[in-house]
Amino acid sequence: MNTTSIPLSKHPLSNNAPLNTDSRLARRFAALREEQRTALVTYVMAGDPDLEQSRQLLEQLPRAGADIIELGMPFSDPMADGVAIQRAGQRALANGQTLARTLDMVREFRQRDDDTPIVLMGYLNPIQRFGEDRFLAAAAEAGVDGLILVDLPLEHGAALTARARDLGLARIPLVAPTTPLERLPALLAQGDGFVYRIAFNGVTGSQRLDIAASLGDSLCDLKRHTALPIAVGFGVRDGDTAAAIAKIADAIVVGSALVERLADQGVEAALALTRELANAIGQARQSG
Repeated sequence: MNTTSIPLSKHPLSNNAPLNTDSRLARRFAALREEQRTALVTYVMAGDPDLEQSRQLLEQLPRAGADIIELGMPFSDPMADGVAIQRAGQRALANGQTLARTLDMVREFRQRDDDTPIVLMGYLNPIQRFGEDRFLAAAAEAGVDGLILVDLPLEHGAALTARARDLGLARIPLVAPTTPLERLPALLAQGDGFVYRIAFNGVTGSQRLDIAASLGDSLCDLKRHTALPIAVGFGVRDGDTAAAIAKIADAIVVGSALVERLADQGVEAALALTRELANAIGQARQSG
């Protein structure tokens, strides 16, 4: 049967994996639903601009309004990232950041905060060099809640997903505007925690002013095929854009704008942007 001819809404729901309802991610999204509030997911690069400032920012992000933290794993060839995140990774690597140090940052964070979910985001190469099984065990032990692996092919994701689930790690799928309809059920079946919906084609840091207007119908279609919360990322740079997306998505991911603010103005300025975004998102749901 040619599934490309079947409307998206007719595909069978395939995300039948058992959901961990007691995970930090599940508890956070449950609390947000009770509050009728959209989550703010902040992306920062581990070790950028140096280890000490990166630790300071990570520790203070929850108090500034971050509901979930994505922590980037520096890599020398980040093909899906724009200039801002590429440079952040280069700065971190130049200052000696490693995958082991990134996991140490999570361990230190967990000594002070056992509630805020942390998701590691990055590429397969550093994980394979570290050793996949060793990495998964170390991530779970450190207090990591989920993984976003940008270049993990769907065909090779099932085994890693199974091992991650056994350790309580969510494998968060990336869904793009160009994701073929026939691949969507299998992609969602490998998903836990939430779905990361890329707002438009391009690299991180790209900007479009009509993100929310272009997403409405596609998010409705996607929600019919998964019970997982849907986060929208790529192109969210200010409170107005965040507020518009907050009315249609379960979470908003902000990365490049935060990384740029940190690089240009420092930790306090990055925290100020986080507070601005959190306030805009909260007001959007109240007024919606």
